[in-house]
Amino acid sequence: MDSRQVLTVSELNGSIRTLLESRFPFVSVAGEISNLHRPYSGHLYFTLKDPSAQIKAVLFKTQQRYLPEPPKDGMHVVCRGRISVYEPRGEYQLIVDTVDFHGTGALQLAFEQLKSRLAAEGLFDEHLKRTPPSLPRHITLVTSPQGAAVHDFIRIATRRYPPIRIAVYPVTVQGDRAAADMIQALADINAGQSTDVIVLCRGGGSIEDLWAFNDEQLARAIRNSRLPVVSAVGHEIDFTIADFAADLRAPTPSAAAELLVPDSLTLQRRIANCRTRLQRTMSNRIDRYQQRLLLARHHLETMPHPLDRLMLQVDQWSLSLELSIKTTLAAKAQRLARAAFLLEQRNPAHRLSLYALQLGSVQIRLVQAIRSLVQGKEELFSRATGVLQAVSPLATLARGYAIVRKIEGKKSVVTSETQVKVNERVEVILHSGELRCRVEAKEDDEGVRPCDQSRTASTS
Repeated sequence: MDSRQVLTVSELNGSIRTLLESRFPFVSVAGEISNLHRPYSGHLYFTLKDPSAQIKAVLFKTQQRYLPEPPKDGMHVVCRGRISVYEPRGEYQLIVDTVDFHGTGALQLAFEQLKSRLAAEGLFDEHLKRTPPSLPRHITLVTSPQGAAVHDFIRIATRRYPPIRIAVYPVTVQGDRAAADMIQALADINAGQSTDVIVLCRGGGSIEDLWAFNDEQLARAIRNSRLPVVSAVGHEIDFTIADFAADLRAPTPSAAAELLVPDSLTLQRRIANCRTRLQRTMSNRIDRYQQRLLLARHHLETMPHPLDRLMLQVDQWSLSLELSIKTTLAAKAQRLARAAFLLEQRNPAHRLSLYALQLGSVQIRLVQAIRSLVQGKEELFSRATGVLQAVSPLATLARGYAIVRKIEGKKSVVTSETQVKVNERVEVILHSGELRCRVEAKEDDEGVRPCDQSRTASTS
């Protein structure tokens, strides 16, 4: 296989894009909006779908200023734009220029579908149409008697040809009952009245106002009429199914009067001149519009497509940047939360509160320890006091005993008669009070030893 025949993915997508953009430079697509979202770029991305298929669409921010209202999910719209391919993802989508929200696009689509179907049946074939009489003597208008159109028709027709006779069959020309009323009027006129031509007459209005003239059964009743039927509905730019089904279409009710009621050779000449000027004017206008259209198409082919791709790339980059920023912010938030937790743990006030709790616990334990220690000491003191009381000389003194101590020198307790001399002064400690005495005699285990002094001790 020749390697020169191998395409890269970019080359293949670029070829597909060129093919689609050249094949579908401008298209009108009807459908329901779903999955509508607007990223930071301001562009609108959505899916345009019907019951069996869907296509991705994008409406750039620069085109949104022309919208009469913001689009929403569930809206039935008609989008006009061009088909393109976003090469980085290999996806084709509709680049939307305008959006019709109010159902006119849907009605126009229904109109075109009905027109195509009836034309395929041959209902609009020219060989079926009859030419109205060049000088009708009686004309029947099927219209609303309150409308301005009927008065315009009568005024122009009677001015152009005063002997003309005009009858008005009153019907409603707008609303749900209008088509049925006009069908019944055609049946009645064909059945009984003597007239040369029937004119369906109504003034201008929106496509909704003129929708009764797009009724399929009314179109079939027009074709089944034995009398020529002229459609004079709306303005010159308004087209209805009745216009195609009728034997003659008049641009307006007034034009219908001029077409059906001739004036004279001068009038015919003026009509011919007007027709020639009109054709020339329309041809010139069409030529100018064609030139403008070609110029606009050239600009659209050379400028917007690279810009479209750049806008889509910017959108992708903005989404990536948004995700990166969210990830970074989440990581920073986690670090901040962790730092806040550590800071809270190291907060002096927090640590002081912990130390205060610890100090309180230590104080409680200290008080309990002191109380326990004091209680133990008190018990030891009580036991020592009991022992001391048991061996205390005061208890012995209370039973009538006394303690003798020397007065002179070191006050030592006298426990033996050898420690004192006769006539030596001593003190006797009683349970209550003291006595000062002089030793008059000493006595050991063998008895009293005499001395030079008196054997009797005197008290001091």
